Amino acid sequence: MNRIRPAARDDRAFVETGDTLAVRTNADGLFPVTTQCADTGHVLMQAWMNLDALSATLETGEAHYYSRSRQELWHKGATSGQVQTVVEARIDCDQDSLLLIVKQAGDGCCHVGHARCFYRTLPVGASVPEDGSVKLSHSE
Repeated sequence: MNRIRPAARDDRAFVETGDTLAVRTNADGLFPVTTQCADTGHVLMQAWMNLDALSATLETGEAHYYSRSRQELWHKGATSGQVQTVVEARIDCDQDSLLLIVKQAGDGCCHVGHARCFYRTLPVGASVPEDGSVKLSHSE
């Protein structure tokens, strides 16, 4: 597998409107990835990638991420069967965040058993109680 080598980011116009990948990583060499279901449009999960994960994703057509807790490359679904086949990969305007649009295999993608990781909602428009606690609601 060849590793991606992003272009230099010293020209803002090149980064924002150019046609060459110049992804910006954080100090740990990572950038955020949002994953969306191609069939439903639901946001499935948010994870992190490094350049090795991005290279593996583009070469195989299946989502690979970087696990910050395990500090290793992670092929989504390799052990669970919840493989994500990439339909489209998009980089945002300043090339520091990726969007993967995927076909999700299995019953879902969440490691705690839900179809998507964003299965709880926060009470927007409500006052925060005196004790500062915020109650979550399940949306699935």
